[in-house]
Formats: sequence, C-alpha cells, structure tokens
Amino acid sequence: MTDSPGAAFRAEVAALVAAAGAKLGLASLPALEVPPDPAMGDLGLPCFGLAKALRKAPPAIAAEVAAAVPATGRSWVSAVSAAGPYVNFTMDRARLAAAVLADVEAVLRAPTKGQKVLLEHTSANPNGPLHVGRARNPIVGDTLARVYRAAGYEVEAQYYMDNLGRQVATLAWGKWNLDPASLPPAARDKVDHDLVRYYQAAHDLAKKDPAVAEKIKHLVEQLESADPAILEKVRPVYGSCFSGMQETLTRFGARYDSIKDESDVVLDGSVAKTIGALKRLPIAGVEPDGANFLDLASLLKGQKDKFFFTRKDGTSVYATRDIAYHAWKAEQVKGKGRLVNVLGEDHKLQALQVGTALDALHVERPTVLFYSFVSLPEGKMSTRANRVVFLDDLMDEAAERAYAEVKARRGDELPEAQMRAIAEAVGIAAVRFNIARIQPEKPIEFRWEEALSFDGDAAPYLMYAHARAANLLKKAKEAGLTSRGAATPAAGEQALAHAIGRFAPTAEEAAAQNAPHRMAAYALQLAAAFNDYYRDHRVLECEDPAQRALRFGMVAAAQKALARTLGTLAIPALDTM
Repeated sequence: MTDSPGAAFRAEVAALVAAAGAKLGLASLPALEVPPDPAMGDLGLPCFGLAKALRKAPPAIAAEVAAAVPATGRSWVSAVSAAGPYVNFTMDRARLAAAVLADVEAVLRAPTKGQKVLLEHTSANPNGPLHVGRARNPIVGDTLARVYRAAGYEVEAQYYMDNLGRQVATLAWGKWNLDPASLPPAARDKVDHDLVRYYQAAHDLAKKDPAVAEKIKHLVEQLESADPAILEKVRPVYGSCFSGMQETLTRFGARYDSIKDESDVVLDGSVAKTIGALKRLPIAGVEPDGANFLDLASLLKGQKDKFFFTRKDGTSVYATRDIAYHAWKAEQVKGKGRLVNVLGEDHKLQALQVGTALDALHVERPTVLFYSFVSLPEGKMSTRANRVVFLDDLMDEAAERAYAEVKARRGDELPEAQMRAIAEAVGIAAVRFNIARIQPEKPIEFRWEEALSFDGDAAPYLMYAHARAANLLKKAKEAGLTSRGAATPAAGEQALAHAIGRFAPTAEEAAAQNAPHRMAAYALQLAAAFNDYYRDHRVLECEDPAQRALRFGMVAAAQKALARTLGTLAIPALDTM
C-alpha cells in the first residue's frame, strides 16, 4: 500500500530533521508536532527541550536547525522556516491538491499502526437511566474510539459492568421487596426509568430503617463473593436496567464491542490470584483486625498512606477487583497495543492507587483520560437525589427543537417522516458536538439554549456543509458532469485540498494526545474551507469545461472528507437538511 501524502510528508520531514540534527551534532531531537494553526505550517519541531543542552535560547536553536535542513531530498516539503522556538515545515499544496483529486481515499487514510487499543468508557452502574451529568463519558469515549480508528489503530471499545456493587444490590432488593403501587409513576415507559424508582425508594428506606440497610448489606456481601445462585437471581434485574440504558446509548450514537462483567474476575480466580500477589509485595501490610493493605506513603506523596485491598474477613474490595480486571486487560494487549480508560474526575485518587498497585505488580497501567462533569446551574446532578436531566429527555427535547427548525425551513417540501428523521439526527448531533468540542478536563454547565444551539460552531453547521456538497454533486451528476479533463488546481483548490489533507494527521495527533476535541475543531475548519470554496467557485454555472470538471472533483473530494470527519464525531452525514 502506497503511503498517504500525510505519511509521506511526515517521513520526509523526519529525514530532513535527522539530517539537520546530524549536521549540528545533535544526538536526538524532539518529536514533531502538528501546529494548532495551519497558517504556521503542517508540521513543527519544538526546540524548547534543546535549550539546556545547547545553552541557547529556543528561537536561536530553531534558526540554526532551519538553516541546517538540506535543500535536497525535498519532494513533499515546499518550505522550511523558523518561527520563534519552532521549525515549521509546509507541504507542497499543488502536489497535495493533485493527490486529493486523484484518490481522496488514500489522502484520508492514516497508516495502519498494527496496534490494538482496548478502550474502556462509560461503564455506568446499571441502576437507572443515564443523566446528562454522566453523558460526557460516552461522548468522550465513543469519539476517542472513532478517532483511534481513523488514526489507523484496531480498537475494542469495552463496557465494564459493575454487577457486584451496592447500587445493584439496592436495586435488586427494591425490586424484590417493594410494592410498585407504593412508588411514584415512572417518568416514561422505559425499563430503566421504571426500575430506578425501586432503587431510589430502597436507598431512601435503607437510610431510615436499619433492618433494610442490613439486608442490603448482606446482599452486597453475597454479590461480592460472586455467589453463582445470587448472581443468577440478580442478573435479570440489572440486565433489564442495562438494556434500557443501552437503548439510550445506541440512540446517542455510542457503541461497544464487548462487555466485561465485574463478576468474571472473581469467578475465574483472577481476584484471588491478585490478592495473593499483592500480599507478597514488600509494601504489603496487615492490620490487627486482619485487613490487608499496601503502604503507599513513599509512592503517593501527600495521598492516603494505606491502600486496603481486602477487608478484615479477607474479602476483596472494589479496587482489588479493578486491579484484577486491569491485569486481565493488560494480557489482552500485551506486546501489541495499549490500554485507555475514560473516567470522571472523581475517580482520580482510586485510579492513582490502582495504577500504583499495577506498577508494583509490574503490570501495564492504563492511560487515563479524566473528564469534568456536566452540571446544572443549580448544582451537581444526582440520580440518588433525583436532581437530574435524563439523557432520554434531553434527546427528545433536542429532536423536538430541531423539528421546529426543519419544519419552518422545509415544511412545504418534505414529508413528515423525513422531517422527523432529519430532526432526530440533527438534534442528537447538536448535543454530542456541543460537549465533544470542549476539552474533556474543562467543566461544563449544562444550559438548554447552548446544548441545542443551531447557530455558529455547532453540529448543524457541519451537517449543512455536507448536505450542500451532496446536493451539488447530485445536480452535477444529473447534468452529466465528471471530473475528467480537469484543469490545474489553483489557489482555491489548493486551500481546500490542504484542509482535506489534514484529516489523517489531525486524527493521529488527537489519538496520540487523547484529545477528541481536536477532531471537533478540525471539523469546523474543514466545513469552513468547503463553504469558502463553494462561495467562490461556481460548479454548475462554470462555462469552461476543464474548470467545471476540476471544481466537480474538488466538491466530490470534500464531500467524502466531510462524511469521514462527521463519522469520527458520530454525526450523521445527511444528504439533505
């Protein structure tokens, strides 16, 4: 398989940089980066890391490196320049435009990495409907999985089912013991909305009645030991709830390749094996009551000193089972990939403890992408406190608001079913993109008017760009136009081709940095580049056959690039809006 232009350009830049480094006597050079602004170049070499060794200011080093880059051996590189502490490399726009016109699929394709990414995301407790506060996890996780695939990785998106915890025990006890007639009506006719009533009522009852609290505690103990009979009895309850949650996630565009039950690592002996290995560590200790712990004082400065991995009766705690699960995951990708977790910021301490324990066991620890929660103006969302905006309700509201827009614009042209389908796609895409475009670590306060915005930097803007390209191609094909006999790409074509050519490098950079929001930013740039081209270059009305063929070819390439980009964001690429 021939390298894509992006891969060929990067390889050429790497060779030129290596030659410059050898000329200057530099043993090693920093990794290349994709500049945030295309006007700065297509690849950049940061020189900050060389300042200490060379005892020079980074801008001076950048100037020396740029001057040392060979003038020969350039095929894809059209310009090299020093800008502050960076050496920037620019790709030959004319050659890229020709490549885009010849085979845009090759331009969009990142090199196959030959690595597997096991990416865990969402993994919400199966005890009630998903609310907007937790919606960021499937958005970030699913988008990141799509970005990794676009970057050339094999990806397995996994859902870890916490089927042994207190939430499941509380839900099951409530379902078995509470009269549905005593509960408030379900918010909607959906199984997870029905079951959350039992969870909330049982939770409240356990706080008031010690006898109920004791019964739920006993059920938790049975679950944590993975008693097969209890698991078989509980599974239909949490399984039904999860089926409702999965229906929501599917509608939301989030997909999973596998589901791993927490009980699996108990039943297959992994937890017992993990406890034995932890006990043998030099930092292991035992409390007078028999509870086992790791003394992490020397490893986690300023954090909790003792990390307990068994209770006094020898049973495992959640974190111990988490260690066993991650050891199992590490085996799945050993020597051929990486582990990535998407977790809420409230898991930072536990992730640090689990990661430190994995290090002590010489087991690969996962890379963790933490996200801040989505809150309401009145505070944090909570299923337990019944202070939430459910994701189902949000999607309904989004679809209704989108329908009002579609009906106002196309009500006289489209049938009702088609308007509803467009509204569903646009509304949900608007919600996903509104959250995906924000860096995961930054907090978001949920406001209806922002989440469902159809103006400015929003999903409808991207979808309109694709629909515009698709509609233009349809008309062009009906008129018998083709891209054969095209003219030489000029500045307009080169600018659009450059935007298209940045798809694969952006996906690779976003994957390397676990930064899905970078793909959202790129999508806006690509849509803007296409809209500029569409505004300035008429296709159907162009009288020159060669120019018309050229423009047809560029629109066809842009349509494919827009569709591929929207796919990484789980935004439907509609042909009409």
